[in-house]
Amino acid sequence: MMVNQMMWVNGRAQDALPLNDRGLHYGDGVFETMAVHEGRVPLWPRHWRRLQAGCARLGIAGLDARPLSEEVAALSQGCERGVLKLIVTRGAGGRGYRPPRGTEAGPPTRILIRSPWPDYPAHYWQEGISARLCETRLGLNPALAGLKHLNRLEQVLARREWYDPGIAEGLMCDVSGNVVEGTQSNVFIVRAGCLLTPAVDHCGVAGVMRGFILDHEAAREQAVREAVLPLAELARAEEVFVCNAVTGVWPVRQINAWTYPHGPHTRRVAAACAAVLQPGGLNERQEPDV
Repeated sequence: MMVNQMMWVNGRAQDALPLNDRGLHYGDGVFETMAVHEGRVPLWPRHWRRLQAGCARLGIAGLDARPLSEEVAALSQGCERGVLKLIVTRGAGGRGYRPPRGTEAGPPTRILIRSPWPDYPAHYWQEGISARLCETRLGLNPALAGLKHLNRLEQVLARREWYDPGIAEGLMCDVSGNVVEGTQSNVFIVRAGCLLTPAVDHCGVAGVMRGFILDHEAAREQAVREAVLPLAELARAEEVFVCNAVTGVWPVRQINAWTYPHGPHTRRVAAACAAVLQPGGLNERQEPDV
């Protein structure tokens, strides 16, 4: 176990699961990875909404917002800066793919893991990162598209393509060659002053920070939209950045042989994301409905 790591299962401090949990057997569940700052999860309302939507699409019932919110708050308390991972599985089940239903179904399993803040270099935010194009492609599956489900083998295969510490992220395309996302992030490009991010209606994850950026820019009448993003668009991009709910925004200064400036659009969005990740930032502290 990592130093300073804390684990709860169903509201109790422990690090074990029943061996028949469907998350272990089938990846039957969803998860959220959340930044903790000064004892709070600043983007918790957005995480909760995505978790709730993911459970609804998978047909996982019985997830109660109140105890879950209390557990998130309790495990975040006293943590100046850290990462909280929340996993919800369908719970224990018998052999076979068919999930239990009705009176057969037990409660979902709730797993919370608090880990230390990752030791990323400061220049990832200040100067930008180098990225690469991954050979592993994302399969098309509209039924699961957008979900933060537990089946992450495509990302595992993509991430094992490189061990060069100078490469911070890998960008993944779908089977048609369109850019979709990073292995741990969503991607935006700037073209003619407009922010473009790949649509995730056929594959990929609808990231929480991605959603915040889309809402924030639209509310301020900045040009922003989701689009199909052919690989050739990277060669024509004026700026590129990646984002997630833990790190905020990392400017991208290089992808393979292409280079990009750390431009004004990236700086503006990065500042907004940094602000929302601070306690009380940009009115994101409201609790979800319970």
